[in-house]
Amino acid sequence: MQWYVMQTWTGKEEQLVEMVRRVVPRECYGDCFVAYYERLFWRQQKNLIHVERSFPGYVFITCDDPDGLFFSLKNVPSMSKIIGDGNFTFLPLDPNEALFLNEVMDADHVMRLSYVSTDGKNHVRQISGPLKACEEKIVRWRFRERYVNVNLKLLGKEKNVMLGIVLNEDIRRELLYGKVEAPIMVPEHYVLPFVGTDADGKAAELSAGDPVTVVDGSFVGMPAVIYQVKRNTVKIGVRLFGQDMAVEVPIGTVRKTVA
Repeated sequence: MQWYVMQTWTGKEEQLVEMVRRVVPRECYGDCFVAYYERLFWRQQKNLIHVERSFPGYVFITCDDPDGLFFSLKNVPSMSKIIGDGNFTFLPLDPNEALFLNEVMDADHVMRLSYVSTDGKNHVRQISGPLKACEEKIVRWRFRERYVNVNLKLLGKEKNVMLGIVLNEDIRRELLYGKVEAPIMVPEHYVLPFVGTDADGKAAELSAGDPVTVVDGSFVGMPAVIYQVKRNTVKIGVRLFGQDMAVEVPIGTVRKTVA
């Protein structure tokens, strides 16, 4: 489906999404959403994860029939001013722009934190998470503030987008949620994507080739080796019935072990 962009007042993005869902026939579009990103803050001696809007004032919608969608959108109140040429039209995203956003967002349309391994002197050794897909687009590292600026073209214009990061020292602390602008349910404690646990149960980076033990699920107690680390899962090799098998399990169900 083609991606389109609509514009409204900052802070009213979720209201526009709800209006579209109420007014526009469901068969006229695929999805309508706001894009968010996670960022880590140190507040009152706590590590807090905020979930904030990535593009204030912008709402995304996908469809195969832009003409039919346009006529349906006329029923949305005038507060949802649509980006266009002054004739109340709305503009499509370039396929490459849509592909980038699709790669860095999860099913809740959130750009999750990326884990960045450094040498302690702000020299990057490894990147895991959404940031891996746009490493070449990074224009500024803000290690102290725990984010990077990524250069992105949106509707033909250059925009600096923030993506949140966590460093080695962060994954050793308790992470909690703070301000959440996204209309999603969140647990009290934050679970780091791309990060499992070490032999002591503390957060640890996982990479292909790491020996692990499965601590939950159908393969609990079995030793394994990581083949591939994905967004929220890992593909591991286990030996079952005398044969090596590759299975995919949630990332939180494996614990890194000493080789």
